[in-house]
Amino acid sequence: FVGVDIAAKTFDLVNRKGGKASKVESFSQSPQGHAKAITRLHNLKPTLITMEATGIYYFDLAVAVVQAGLPVAVINPKSFHHFAKLKLAGSKTDGVDAALLAEYGERIEPSLWTPPDEVRLALRAIGRQINRLTGTRPRGKNRLHALQAKNSTRSLLVEDEQEGIAYLDRRIERLSQAALALIAECETLSRYLTHMCAAKGVGKATALIVLAELCVLPSSLKAPQVSRFAGLDVRLTQSGSSVNRPARLSKAGNAYLRAALYMPAMSAVQHDPRVKAFYDALVSRGKKKIQALCA
Repeated sequence: FVGVDIAAKTFDLVNRKGGKASKVESFSQSPQGHAKAITRLHNLKPTLITMEATGIYYFDLAVAVVQAGLPVAVINPKSFHHFAKLKLAGSKTDGVDAALLAEYGERIEPSLWTPPDEVRLALRAIGRQINRLTGTRPRGKNRLHALQAKNSTRSLLVEDEQEGIAYLDRRIERLSQAALALIAECETLSRYLTHMCAAKGVGKATALIVLAELCVLPSSLKAPQVSRFAGLDVRLTQSGSSVNRPARLSKAGNAYLRAALYMPAMSAVQHDPRVKAFYDALVSRGKKKIQALCA
């Protein structure tokens, strides 16, 4: 069993055999470093290679290892964090983490990771860029409003802010068109987009971002699993007679999905009779409005 601890410029590899961990081996985060690590892994013939889904840094390595015919499991960092706490790991270094990842793979036996196809990966990358730009635009509009509220503001500053907002709009539109072109290449994704846009409150911009995040998930996931992936599952904290905290969303999942779904939920509550009835029923049972909206 092999554990791989990922960093931005390097990654560390530890081999675990017979309950004992080997010395740490370090490789660079580059095609050459990946090739050296794959050669080493072929020599080890591991049962499973375990790594965390650490930002974007794990992905190229995970794809290269899968393409080399080696078994890889990519795990949720939160799951590994709890495993390390369970093991009472006092020190946190790259070598210690790699050894713990190898032990995680041996004891937990996570499922193998399958990389999404190139179209879906490209769609997710474009969707996330649209999400980032869309989040930047309100700040520009707020600055413009502040400038226009003062009589002493020079027209040059107002025009400059307006040009910045217009440029953001053009970037978002260009990326949206690129995303739609990718979706048009796949009959399944095109069908999903049509069905999502049929829901009240869900426009094409929202559907693009949501579809970009969901399209890379395994099709075998059930609704509760997708809910947990988005961090929209409810976390209860109850123990004995003294601990009984209010239930909260876990928020231990995909922040892009939560951000994309908030305004459509607000709109659906107002304009979709069934959603409004569901929302009103929850509020009448004592739920707070924000809890009902999240549900």
